[in-house]
Amino acid sequence: MKEERELRGIIRYLIIVSFVVGLVMLILCLLRFDKDSATDIAMMVFLAIYLISAVVAFIKLKPILNSSLLDFSVKQGRVQRELLYEFSVPYALLDTDGKLMWGNHRFRDLIGVSEKKTLRRSLDDYFTNIDMGFLDDLEDEDEVSVNLAYEDRTYSILFKTVNVAETWNEGDEMVESDDDILIAMYMFDSTELNRYIKECYDQKLIAGLLYIDNYDEVMNSMEDVKQTVLTALIDRKINMYLANIDAITKRLENDKYFFVFRQQYMDALMKDKFSILQDVKNINAGNEIRATLSIGIGQGYERFTDSFEAAKVAIGLSLGRGGDQVAIKNGDLINYVGGKSAGIEKTTRVKARVKAQAFEELLESKDKVLIMAHQRPDADAFGSAVGIYRLVTTLGKKAYIILNDITPAIEPIVSTFTNNSIYEDMLINNEQALQMVTPSTLLVICDVNRPSMTECEEIIGRVSNLVVFDHHRQSNEAITNATLSYIEPFASSACEMITEMFQYISVKPKIRPVEADAMYMGILIDTDNFLNKTGVRTFEAASYLRNSGADITRVRKMMRSKLDDLKDRAQGISNAEIYRDAYAISYVDAEPNQKTAPTVAAAKVANELLGVENVKASFVVTEANGVLYVSARSIGDVNVQVIMEKWSGGGHANIAGAQLRDKSKEAFIAELKVVLSEMELEGDI
Repeated sequence: MKEERELRGIIRYLIIVSFVVGLVMLILCLLRFDKDSATDIAMMVFLAIYLISAVVAFIKLKPILNSSLLDFSVKQGRVQRELLYEFSVPYALLDTDGKLMWGNHRFRDLIGVSEKKTLRRSLDDYFTNIDMGFLDDLEDEDEVSVNLAYEDRTYSILFKTVNVAETWNEGDEMVESDDDILIAMYMFDSTELNRYIKECYDQKLIAGLLYIDNYDEVMNSMEDVKQTVLTALIDRKINMYLANIDAITKRLENDKYFFVFRQQYMDALMKDKFSILQDVKNINAGNEIRATLSIGIGQGYERFTDSFEAAKVAIGLSLGRGGDQVAIKNGDLINYVGGKSAGIEKTTRVKARVKAQAFEELLESKDKVLIMAHQRPDADAFGSAVGIYRLVTTLGKKAYIILNDITPAIEPIVSTFTNNSIYEDMLINNEQALQMVTPSTLLVICDVNRPSMTECEEIIGRVSNLVVFDHHRQSNEAITNATLSYIEPFASSACEMITEMFQYISVKPKIRPVEADAMYMGILIDTDNFLNKTGVRTFEAASYLRNSGADITRVRKMMRSKLDDLKDRAQGISNAEIYRDAYAISYVDAEPNQKTAPTVAAAKVANELLGVENVKASFVVTEANGVLYVSARSIGDVNVQVIMEKWSGGGHANIAGAQLRDKSKEAFIAELKVVLSEMELEGDI
């Protein structure tokens, strides 16, 4: 109707315009008419005939024109209706409530409803798995697309709003509706297209890197004659596993492999949870230390070179988290598989020597060094910062430690520095640090590798030279612009790492007793008095600090607890429950007058609960000022870092934690139990 009215108006407009133009020309001729001019007389006669013809044509042709237009419109509507009935794409009309009102032949054949039956049921009665949320989306959009699987086919469905009053001709009985707005539904069969897309996707090449984490340690633990046998067994196991996914494998070094495989095998590897990790650990050819693997995979990239670069990043993350796991990098998303073991201590100090020398070379062109650790620093954070301060000042550079809040955990040791005039300008806050930044300033971050957890995240983007020293396993959030990065998850503490570096710089530092106390205290706290993550290098570092003046009695006095802390620990132990006969879960409530959460007490409770028979891991929570603090500890093969990562936490395999906002301890404990059950069922812990 609308198109017909528009067409009639256009024709009427053209006739009227031509009549008016002729009338204007007649008037102009009359104004300059000369009866003696034959030309003027001829022009007047022509215009008179033209105007009379135009009027007669308008009067005579109007009924015929209207009749022709109406006939054309009716025929057009019938043709459109017939085309919709025979439309090769399933097509239907719905009302605004989602009820079917009409469907063409293809649509009725699809849902199995004959032409004789009416369609007045809701769409989800026929397609039970469709999401009717598209009705809400159509209120804001004119078109909405939905994917649907029906029987053995997949469809891409387009829903589009239609104004009936403006679309259908009068007298059209194809659909009856009390509402002017209907919803048109087009169902495009995308089964074959999706199959071709999947085939193309499955043929994409994925790059992978496989490293034997502890190759040197394993080989040194066995006789020379058996080393060849073990190497052959490991190599055969790796090649057989990769042959199952039709991979091309290249051995780069004794402990390094490069492999390429197609995307179609990725789901099978994930379902298998990369059983090669356990298969290699189970190999026993007389070796006292079991071999472990780290795998890095770059997935989801258009170019193979990008996939290879992602694999290199992924293998670095896998090694940085302690090895014995797979890291899969897909754009910004990183997934981890495995990582249940705590890792094996590296006995070689080559890495420490290389990093120490590189750090010394980096210092040569810098005028000052800013040092910072994580928020709410503990003894290891402050002790390692002090160690870097001594190392930098020994090399003749000015150094400052960024410290905003002095927590109860470090208050005793910090006071020994603030009360000493030698360290008068050592400690600064965020504002002072930001004002000191120059192009030749070096920033050193210790005991943390996550930018959001540092004392001053803003300063990271302002400096051009950045160094990271940390012993925590890496997570998805990492400092990516570091000039020098030394992350050693096998180390017991950051203080242990810095102590080792002292022995490899050109100028041997003279550590003052107060500095040795701070670093020794950091090692004691992070190892729980040499009970956790303690290796040969830990005792060597402690011995070095003792020779440098660390006093056990002074440190023990600084580590003494207040009576309120003992009460908090007693409360935490009394609140403990054993879940699934293996996990101790408890909480420590802060006193009403406490300004900060008793996180130290919670950590100590977590350590003490590991002494309970059959307990593999402990989790203790405390909260204050809307923040929930979680301390997780384990003994044996349970990796609490993997568990804490479920709440964006992290740490070590045996010591980890997390901070959560706007979550009650009851809600967290309920979530924790669910996670422990699921991970235990799936074999992830």
